[in-house]
Amino acid sequence: MALIRRASGIDEKLTPFNDTVRRNFQTWIMQKHAGIPTEQKFTDAQTAWLKLIRDHLTTSFRFERHDLDYAPFDAQGGLGKMHALFGDGMDSLIPEINHALTA
Repeated sequence: MALIRRASGIDEKLTPFNDTVRRNFQTWIMQKHAGIPTEQKFTDAQTAWLKLIRDHLTTSFRFERHDLDYAPFDAQGGLGKMHALFGDGMDSLIPEINHALTA
């Protein structure tokens, strides 16, 4: 993936994909929290779940709803837990985080 990003001009140098995903995660979280009241920011539980998704993306390149049936998500409550944490916004969060972290 790093070679494709370099060859297409997205990155100036070869960067391991997991570093790109982690950097993009930090940027995305900061943008999501910019200018919103503290009570509307991601909770600690939501952030922990988002980090599970981030870590999944470093090796799988995409996160899909059906991934919630597998490790490590199933051990944390799977689909039900993600819905409890993010509510109806869960389905729009999935493509958003895929795009933000892997772009």
